[in-house]
Parts: sequence; C-alpha cells; structure tokens
Amino acid sequence: MSHPTFPALGGDTLTACLRHWAAATPDAPAVTFADFATDRAGRRRTLSWQQLAERVDAAAAALPVSPGDRVAVLSPQGPDYIVGFLAAIAAGAIAVPLFDPGLPGHAGRLAAVLADCAPAAAVTNTAAQPAVEQFLGGDVPVVAVDRPGPARSWPARQATPDDVAYLQYTSGSTRSPAGVVLTHANVLANVTQAVQGLGLDPAAATTVSWLPLFHDMGLVLGLITPLALGLRSVLMDPLAFIERPVRWLELLGDHAGSWSAAPNFAFHYCASRIREPDRARLRLGRVAAIVNGAEPINPDVLDRFHTAFAAAGYRPEMTRPAYGLAEATVFVTTGPAAVPRVTTFDRDALATGTAQPATSGVRLVACGAPAGQLVALADPETAVALPDGSVGEIWVHGPNVGDGYWQKPLESTETFGARLAGGRPGGPWLRTGDLGVRHGGELYIAGRIKDLIIVDGRNHYPQDVEATAASADAAIRPGSVAAFAVEGADTEAVVVVAEHRGHADLTEPAERALAAAIRRLVSDAHGLALRDVLLVPAGRVPRTSSGKIARGACRDRYLAGDYGKALAR
Repeated sequence: MSHPTFPALGGDTLTACLRHWAAATPDAPAVTFADFATDRAGRRRTLSWQQLAERVDAAAAALPVSPGDRVAVLSPQGPDYIVGFLAAIAAGAIAVPLFDPGLPGHAGRLAAVLADCAPAAAVTNTAAQPAVEQFLGGDVPVVAVDRPGPARSWPARQATPDDVAYLQYTSGSTRSPAGVVLTHANVLANVTQAVQGLGLDPAAATTVSWLPLFHDMGLVLGLITPLALGLRSVLMDPLAFIERPVRWLELLGDHAGSWSAAPNFAFHYCASRIREPDRARLRLGRVAAIVNGAEPINPDVLDRFHTAFAAAGYRPEMTRPAYGLAEATVFVTTGPAAVPRVTTFDRDALATGTAQPATSGVRLVACGAPAGQLVALADPETAVALPDGSVGEIWVHGPNVGDGYWQKPLESTETFGARLAGGRPGGPWLRTGDLGVRHGGELYIAGRIKDLIIVDGRNHYPQDVEATAASADAAIRPGSVAAFAVEGADTEAVVVVAEHRGHADLTEPAERALAAAIRRLVSDAHGLALRDVLLVPAGRVPRTSSGKIARGACRDRYLAGDYGKALAR
C-alpha cells in the first residue's frame, strides 16, 4: 500500500486541524455514529466537518472557563462526546476524557479522577445532564453540548503546540489512576508515528471503532487520528459491540479501506460469538487492518479469528499486533503488513531473563518496531541498556511521550525522567513498567514488572500461568483468569482465581476435580505448586476500566476473604 512518508496533518494543534478541515472540506462527513440503542439496525447519524466545527464553537462559547482550567467530558459515546472534548480544548481549557456516571461499576474511579483533576466545568448532553449534575453535587457547572446555552466569552486565545490538550487518565491496573499530561504536539506526533508504522493511507481510509472514547486507544483511533488527517470516523457504543459483536465487523465491511483497533479479547469474542449465518454476510476483504493492542496478545486467539473469518475475506496480514500505553499518547510499536510473527521461547530461559527460541515453551506474538521514537530494553535496577535477546523493562523516548502526571511531581520524575546508564542515547526516558525482549528486530511483550511472580528466584509471567490454567476446561472464560503471588512462609506462594461459565451448576466434587487438574497443569508446565485455586462465577475477576485483568485488585479481594474458602489442596 502506498502512503506518504509524512502525512498531511490539518494543523499543528487539534483546534487548527478542526478549522482546516471545516474550511477545506466543509461538507465531507467527519463523524458517523451508528445508534443501536434506538434502532437495532444502527441508525446512522453524521456530522460534516462544518457542522462539527459549528457545534464545537457553540459549546466552547458556553463554557465558563479560563485558560488551563480542566473540563471533564462526561458524555455517553457518540457525536456529543466528540463535540464536548473539542469544545473544552477550543475554549482554551484542558479536556479530561471520562464517561457518564451511568457506566456500571466505575463510580469510584470517576470520583477519584474528578477529585484529582478538579474540573472547573463539565460537558455532557441533555440526556445525561441530570445524572451528571447529581453526581457532581452541584459544585461544578455543566454544559449540555446539544443545548449549550448563551455564549459567555469567545473566542479563546489560539492554542500553541506546546499547550496541554488533555489529561489521559491511566486505567489503574497497578496503581490509582493518574492523569498523563499530553500536549497538542505530543498527540499529533503520535498520529504521524502511527501512520508511518501502520502504513495507513490517509487518502483512502476510514476509522471504525467501538472502543470507549475515554480510553487512550479509543480516543486516538476514533477521534484524534481522523481529526488530524481529515478522515471519516465511524463510531458505535461499546455496549452495542458486547450485545452483538458482528455489528463491529459489519461496519468495517461497509467502508473500503477501514481501520480499527481492539484488545485481544475482542478477537476471541468475535470468533466465539458470531455464528455462521452472520459470518456469511460479512465483507471483510475491504478492511485495511485491525490493530490488536492494549492487552497481551494470545496467538491461539489470532489463529481462531483468522480461521473464523477467512471465508468473509479476512486475511491474517490484516491483523497488526501493537504495543503502546497512555504515557506515550498510545502508539509505540507495530508489526509490518504481514502475517503476525509468533515465536516460541524456552520457558526456563525466559524465567532467567533470556529469550531463546525453542520447539516448545512460551508462545509470544511480535509487536513490531517503533516509528519516530526510540525503544530500549533496560535493567530496571541498574538502568543499563540490555542487548537483544535479554528480557528488560521497556523504555521509550520520543516526541509523543507525555509531560508527566498531573500534579504528581515525584511520580512524574520516576516514570518520565529516567536516564540510561552511560547516557546512551540521551533522555529523558519513559519507564513503562512493562517487560519485553527484542528478537529478530521486533518487540515481544513479557508482562508487567509489578505483576511478575518470583518463586525460588525464578520469574513466572502471570499471563503464561493464566493461559495454562484456562486450558484445563473449555468452560473457564479465556482472559478471565488471574494469577498472583501472596506472601508464603519462606517464599512467595501463587494463587489462581478463574471465572467459570457454568459455576452455578458445578457440583463440589466436579469443582475439586477441576481445581486439581489446574494444579497438575501448572505444576507440569511451570514447576509451580499453587497455594490456592478458586473457581468463581463470571464477572468476579476484577478488571480495569480498559478491560485488563486487575491482578492487584484480585489479590486484595482474595486476602480480604471475598472469594470465600479456597478449594482443598
């Protein structure tokens, strides 16, 4: 696929991009929302670039904010979310992409983030406004972007590339949420890097996404990349995907040259939930690519997805494994337009910090190489850069790396201010907290440092243990197993908590037999004697707001006795 070396961005700030496309292509579609909540067929609602700019200006003018104030975006998924996010920035404020208080199970996180960023105002729509005002307790003015009210002060001063555009709050998988400070320059640099790395052709692309817009990958895919490049963005609500995952693939097939992204679980969900009659109607040969990122990539899931949708025209090279994180805006590495590379590494060698290809062991998916930024593998204790083939902490340096965490100077210095021993190459470097290895020129992700299980001096990667446990029974929900360490008498002990689809119908003997099978498999594969195995109903293994397994929270629940008695050893 041909593509420009440097994509033609609409401007050097997000607001400049909006103004450019509204003037250059006023009637072209900017955003289309497929509304499955009011119409099972997904009624399409579209805003042109000119309509989007006019709505943004009206909402921005109604915001009672000063430069640098934070504005919380508390809208449901849809065009109103995009209008509110851009209105906050156009008003000279700092947008904080969040979610409406009706999102189940996340009220505590929302309250914590609002306390951290102290917004001067909030944006939502009229449907969600009463719930938003009730949640905020009347202390923060709320503007409904579909009925913004009279202008207060307008226009705001013109933004510069170094101005803060928004705060991207992390999902909190290993700590409380923190707001990554991202400038216009950071974000637009990452768009350029992603276009180069992925080979996206801005002249023939449409982005399609069900990912929540408050999540880093959802925001950059569904809002920022189309805004920067003048592409059409087609959105749907995450719940509409969960209800019928075929809707996502249908939208992809509706648009030639469509691009999308999703976590690994979505590939498994589609392969397992979409039946043959629905598959037969899909036109996936029109898809340009789907990025697989945001959580560990399971090679078996990729195989299953590719097989399931081959007849619909989907080819393995359309899947683009990637690695990224909010602290680097989102995108760090991706693979070439080729069948995803899967390498089997010796498990014992990997446990000692070396990646050695083997005929059996741990299968990892290559996540490609960086574009427009540097990636180093460093010893997390000594900051020494490690050679290829050594497992180390992934460090990132580039113009896409954020300015730190909002009002957290110590954490910011620790995470964003790292220096490699010997000063090679110059920094500062972002410490990701993720373990990886470079092999054959590509990056493989091994896991989170804080999740690493260390028993008798050997490293065990929890997702590897979790995959082994999940293989014990087809009714154990893939991607819904947590393995973590707790203090033992002399060394760390390991616990596995696994969701089981038929838990309510499991007899006690069957449950004990399955727990024993899990113990045997983990012992044989990893040399680990599990302290406890707990089988729980669906939904009991906690996740972060972006869907990742929250192993620390699961450990806390276990220690608090929330899972009841462990199964007999």
